[in-house]
Amino acid sequence: MTAMQYFWRHPLAEQVREEGRVQAKAEMTLRILEWRGIAVPDEVRERVESCTDLDRLELWAQRAVHAADAAELFVDE
Repeated sequence: MTAMQYFWRHPLAEQVREEGRVQAKAEMTLRILEWRGIAVPDEVRERVESCTDLDRLELWAQRAVHAADAAELFVDE
């Protein structure tokens, strides 16, 4: 049992969880735009999918809710 508890505290386990959170946030950001009927150009998709900063992805997801077009995600950057 101790080995199993240790695994969840292991840095590798935390890295895998963080990567999953980043990927999920990137996917959600793109989905919000798509659900709203906003075209997502390849360059926007690539920029969102390649981002590893969870805080930046959160900001982009919030912007996606109100954006008139996909490029508005990156305003002021």
